[in-house]
Amino acid sequence: MENQNYEPIKKVSIIISKGSLVDVYPGLIMANGARMEGIEASLFFTFFGLDAIIDKRMDKLKVPTVGNPAMHMASILGIIPGMSAIATMMMKREMEKLDIPPVREFIEMIHDAGAKLYACKATVDMFHLTEKDFCEQVDGVLTVGEFYEISAGAQIIYT
Repeated sequence: MENQNYEPIKKVSIIISKGSLVDVYPGLIMANGARMEGIEASLFFTFFGLDAIIDKRMDKLKVPTVGNPAMHMASILGIIPGMSAIATMMMKREMEKLDIPPVREFIEMIHDAGAKLYACKATVDMFHLTEKDFCEQVDGVLTVGEFYEISAGAQIIYT
């Protein structure tokens, strides 16, 4: 679609604030897509979104069943122990069929492609975390103001 008034996106800043598997992947997919298109990308992980970059948690993200309206019937069944684990296993299997990598590998790929990954300082302090808690791809812990400085001129995407 050719549009004479079209200004291509040059830079995106993606905020990931939730830590379930279904909440983290959209931001990772968007960041990966941006880098594949030559668009500068920064990711800012805040609140429970930090689970995606905490070394001991990033491989254990789950699919929520209770309170997830998109799960339809599974939401009702979600109160049964083990339903979240089953939903998580099924989703990971489907993602694998589509060649979508696990979170840790996806984070590595995105970082290797030039995206920057940042943790929110206020959340890091609130959860009593240190930089040692994060995977090695995290480029730093920033205040919101510092993230806004880095994001100057970017499209900000909140997932």
